Amino acid sequence: MAEGLRERKKRETRQRISDIATGLFLEHGFVTVTIAEVAEAADVSVNTVYNYFPAKEDLFFDRSSGVVEQLSRWVRARSAGESAARAVLRELRAEVEAVSPRVGLMAGYDRFMRCIQEAPPLRSRLWSLQQEIHDHLEATLREEAGVDAADPLPGLIAGQICWVHSEVFVRIGRDMVAGRNPDEVSREVLVYLDDIEELLSEKVLNYAVRDPS
Repeated sequence: MAEGLRERKKRETRQRISDIATGLFLEHGFVTVTIAEVAEAADVSVNTVYNYFPAKEDLFFDRSSGVVEQLSRWVRARSAGESAARAVLRELRAEVEAVSPRVGLMAGYDRFMRCIQEAPPLRSRLWSLQQEIHDHLEATLREEAGVDAADPLPGLIAGQICWVHSEVFVRIGRDMVAGRNPDEVSREVLVYLDDIEELLSEKVLNYAVRDPS
């Protein structure tokens, strides 16, 4: 269905507010910048900002819904004969090899990471997002494997897959904050992913294999 004019304007307004807020946070720090300052810079009212972003942290993590669902999307799109973990490993390798900004391999990502490190509310929200990612993936694995709520395995497998995902982002974030070149980091993280895969058990690597038929 085509996007209506009203919906498009709302989406554009939301994105403009978010972009302006992010610029202010990166320049002055998350804790220092107020919602009133964001509203003034975006030429909207404070109420308008809150209509789009219920909390200040939502302005910074404005694409969090997509991040929460990403691992589940990769698992659901896995190929015939491919397991959940191998699908995630394949997708992560593709992003890293492409030196993708989606995994932090870009100039300026160090400023983004420093902003989080310097702001306790952002660190807390990041922890909450990681828990949401786990819970969303667990529900997906439970559905894909066809097991009931009493089975503990989907939660355990989700924990292992989320660990892989988190380790890649932590490694990239640390290297980018250190001023490393994205291309060099990409090459090293690909080797790092191989090391991570070797640590995963066969039960993890072969869980929820899609039926070849």
